[in-house]
Amino acid sequence: MRKKIVAGNWKMNKTFLEAEELVAHVAEDLETRKLENKIVVLCPPFPYLELATDIAKDSKFSVGAQNVYPEDSGAFTGEVSPPILSSMEVEYCIIGHSERRKYFEESHEFLARKLDSLLKHNIIPIFCCGELLPERKAGKHFKVVEKQLNESLFHLKKDSMAMVVIAYEPVWAIGTGVNATAEQAQEMHAFIRGLVEKKYTKKLAGDISILYGGSCNAKNAKELFSNPDVDGGLIGGASLKAEDFIAIVDSL
Repeated sequence: MRKKIVAGNWKMNKTFLEAEELVAHVAEDLETRKLENKIVVLCPPFPYLELATDIAKDSKFSVGAQNVYPEDSGAFTGEVSPPILSSMEVEYCIIGHSERRKYFEESHEFLARKLDSLLKHNIIPIFCCGELLPERKAGKHFKVVEKQLNESLFHLKKDSMAMVVIAYEPVWAIGTGVNATAEQAQEMHAFIRGLVEKKYTKKLAGDISILYGGSCNAKNAKELFSNPDVDGGLIGGASLKAEDFIAIVDSL
């Protein structure tokens, strides 16, 4: 059954005390909500994961990491492995975010390894895909996203694919204050679901959650989420204020 998901990607923000306050605020507000088929995920920086998972034990949210290294252990200074995440009861992990692709030059092959390593340890990947502004203007956005899925995601077997959450993030809308229109979001989400159906089955395509990421906020979330193929959002800046984030959750 397809799940509605709102995941907050804090990126490299908040001091420890600020993080503690934000997590506690979100936890308190969620207590008054009936989430049912809704899933709320907080993805703070690595140092705050244990803080978040400790609070999550008695709350209505799950915890995700923002990144992972695709080895179980070894001499990889500064990196964090799937077993480390699993040992802290981290349930989700973002991979393929456009900032990781751009600033850290992460390849399709490297992201495929990350996927495999996360699934091996039963951590749910939130796999990001999306096009740059020149690619959108050139009408290549469908081809770009299809290539990203084919080369990083579609090697998975059916059972593994069923665990994945996909997040479509038009790169030109991230942190710019410009979001894709509801029609543009629905068009791409429907396209992605169609690719999943073609590669796997209609049932799997109908069950998989596809999130929108790209300047989604409390004002536009309801319109975006009203689309039949938009199952929630991967939220950046708006996840750093509890009131805004909860308003987005309420929009599901």
